[in-house]
Amino acid sequence: QVQLAESGGGLVQPGGSLGLSCVASGTIFSVNTMGWYRQVPGKQRELVAVITSGGTTNYADSVKGRFTISRPDAKKMVNLQMNSLKPEDTAVYYCNARIQTNPILRASEYWGQGTQVTVSS
Repeated sequence: QVQLAESGGGLVQPGGSLGLSCVASGTIFSVNTMGWYRQVPGKQRELVAVITSGGTTNYADSVKGRFTISRPDAKKMVNLQMNSLKPEDTAVYYCNARIQTNPILRASEYWGQGTQVTVSS
């Protein structure tokens, strides 16, 4: 069984910074792409940023230049550094990962429980 545990999030003023972390645990053979998505009530979940196992990144246009996604050497962790936060960044942020649990099976998609980020004065 695989779990994604998120940490970080909270309340921050506009223009401030916040960091999110996500660690994968359980029966894991390899972790492929990891990323962050966000969702506000009444809207679809949207991509924020993703990073491949090789380090290639992709960002939503709305966060380019402000957010940075990274994967530390542990490979089962993904971080999201959020700078110059705006009220429109307020959402529940979800960690996402494509994980292979053994060398025979294809990678499956997993989600964290979500962590609230609120940008408000």
